[in-house]
Amino acid sequence: MAKDKGFDLTRVRNLGVIAHIDAGKTTTTEHLLFYAAAKHKLGGVDEGTTDTDYDPEEQARGITIYSACVPFEWAGHTINLIDTPGHVDFTAEVERSLRVLDGAVVVFDGQKGVEAQSETVWRQANRYGVPRLVFVNKMDVVGANFARTLESVNSRLTPNPEEQGRPVPIVIPIGSGGPADSRTPFGGVIDLIEMKAKFFDAGDLGKTVRVADIPEDSLLEAQEYREKLFDALTAHDEKDLITSVVLDGKDPDPVKVRQLVREQCLARKIYPVLAGSGREHIGIQPLLDAVTLYLPSPFDRPPVTGTDPKGKKEQKRKPDPKEPFCGLVFKAAWHPSGNRFFVRVYSGVMKPNMRAFNPGKDAKENVAKLFHVHADPARGLEEVESGPAGDIVCVVGLKDTVTGDTLCETSHPILLEAITFAEAVVSQSIEPESGGDKDKLALALEVLQLEDPTFKVRADKDTGQTLMSGMGTLHLEVKRHRLERDFRLKVRAGKPRVSYREMLKDPRSVDIKVDRLGDKPAFAELKVSFTNFKTEKPVGVFNAVPAENPTPVALLAAAEKTLADLLQTGEMGYPMMNAQARIIDAKFDPQLSTEDAFINAAVRAYRQATEGNVQLLEPIMKVTVSTPLSFVGNITGDMARRRAQIESQDTGSAGDMAEVVATVPLSELFTYANEVRSLSQGRAAMSMEPHSYAEAPASVLKQLLGE
Repeated sequence: MAKDKGFDLTRVRNLGVIAHIDAGKTTTTEHLLFYAAAKHKLGGVDEGTTDTDYDPEEQARGITIYSACVPFEWAGHTINLIDTPGHVDFTAEVERSLRVLDGAVVVFDGQKGVEAQSETVWRQANRYGVPRLVFVNKMDVVGANFARTLESVNSRLTPNPEEQGRPVPIVIPIGSGGPADSRTPFGGVIDLIEMKAKFFDAGDLGKTVRVADIPEDSLLEAQEYREKLFDALTAHDEKDLITSVVLDGKDPDPVKVRQLVREQCLARKIYPVLAGSGREHIGIQPLLDAVTLYLPSPFDRPPVTGTDPKGKKEQKRKPDPKEPFCGLVFKAAWHPSGNRFFVRVYSGVMKPNMRAFNPGKDAKENVAKLFHVHADPARGLEEVESGPAGDIVCVVGLKDTVTGDTLCETSHPILLEAITFAEAVVSQSIEPESGGDKDKLALALEVLQLEDPTFKVRADKDTGQTLMSGMGTLHLEVKRHRLERDFRLKVRAGKPRVSYREMLKDPRSVDIKVDRLGDKPAFAELKVSFTNFKTEKPVGVFNAVPAENPTPVALLAAAEKTLADLLQTGEMGYPMMNAQARIIDAKFDPQLSTEDAFINAAVRAYRQATEGNVQLLEPIMKVTVSTPLSFVGNITGDMARRRAQIESQDTGSAGDMAEVVATVPLSELFTYANEVRSLSQGRAAMSMEPHSYAEAPASVLKQLLGE
């Protein structure tokens, strides 16, 4: 068994790497591991040899699909690094990672600046209050522009710096672009705090760093950026760490400057900005140093908040090994030798052979052993003696626990807020080629649902087909390939189709009385209130029957389950959105009341509440197209044909490129990725993400009903 690390929490960093697809996250991660000696050879995304993209699907596509946790050491610190996907179809991986991480590095393409998915991941980080560093990558690419990228972060992500913080460079590039550029080619970086240049030896893949004086032709630019850094820092320098010295025209102590950068980064007043190129092995060590210097340890984050499962009173747990244990299961992964569950330990110590309590399921779980995990499952698990507060550990073979569940001590229960995920928007029928594989397919789909909260499986009530639903066509394609590869199933998939939703037009309260079932006497009375919400609310059924009401719990439970099932299937076969049913009152007869009678009453209540009172909703996507100016007319004209609403059309400062942002019904977009290329002679790029649900026009409803 591995020795207990005896964590010094001040030297732990739980770090995420997030960005738009293809901004260079995985290449950056490879270099972080390489320079920290966590691996001895650099992998390449194009070659499919990176540590974190271990899955065959990732290697074939050259993109990250699954978040991967890799622990390593740098400058006396333990860094738990998670590389996350940039493709919107796999946003659940980003969501659950940010929920449990303390800090993040946001990677931007130095040529393209802020892109559509950059905004999404930035908003996700805002939602969880995550301090972050900005890394402007690909500074070696022709057309890379550090100042323009910085301006796009300012204008699109932090337009109100007093409330949202501001990006502040602490490392700037020397030159930009490659030899083909007319400017000075990118060759190194300048540390604005030390006011020194750093160059990286290409001969040993950037491992050797040479510190030198700033080149003469870069000195004026460095001084201007340094002044801006001090202006930003002194705006919130309550302790006067550097303000007086700066006002006197002197150079402040670099130690105090770093202290102030750290304080303001943790408070999200600033986002320290660095620059480099993973591909050219430049600027990664300063990024590693910045992770240890400026991003938070578990101690620097606020106590985690939850509720007492019984009393519903708020509870807090500090990141202290002496506190009662609690942790959040943020990821589950199928494995032939037993499913793996990744747990972020927030307080106390998780130990082998403990009985952990899952308050959300009211179940106890046996924790036999704890492990740290490499990105590649083939490299095995490293057994550890404990998982102290701040650590991320792996547990094998939990029985009742799923993603988002809390684990804690039975004697000190706490229920942490679950992770919320976006609604699936695309469905596809799936069936085995061999009828004998039906049970095997059902089991495999159950496993995939365990792993991925945005992947749903249900039976179509009209056709009996098994439908799988996800965040996009790529999402479902990856699941189908996994069924074939990991579970050795031959399957047939139908055409992708839109996952519509239903919503009540108006709230209704209904009183239902049942006195017969068929030709036999029976009795059940229910008063049910159906509420529709204009804003997003979880669909649910609540028992609000007064405590003094004598109706047996089993009868009410039967009615609750029936209502819940009906809300999930809707009137037209699509789940209800933003609807809640509340059982306000009930009556029973000791001789005539049965569960069947109460089920019948619940069905009738639902039908009465929904009769003529349901509208069909269709998913709307936010579509961003980057295109040469000469093709803007083609793009916007085609969007109009697709029922699009143009939100913005920006020529910005990106030369001859324009960016068109629109909201478009998903049903109009299944072939759009290919068609947008033909509209622009292959030069436009598009991305899309779920935006909202809106009432579908009558023509869509008629088409669905076959009229």
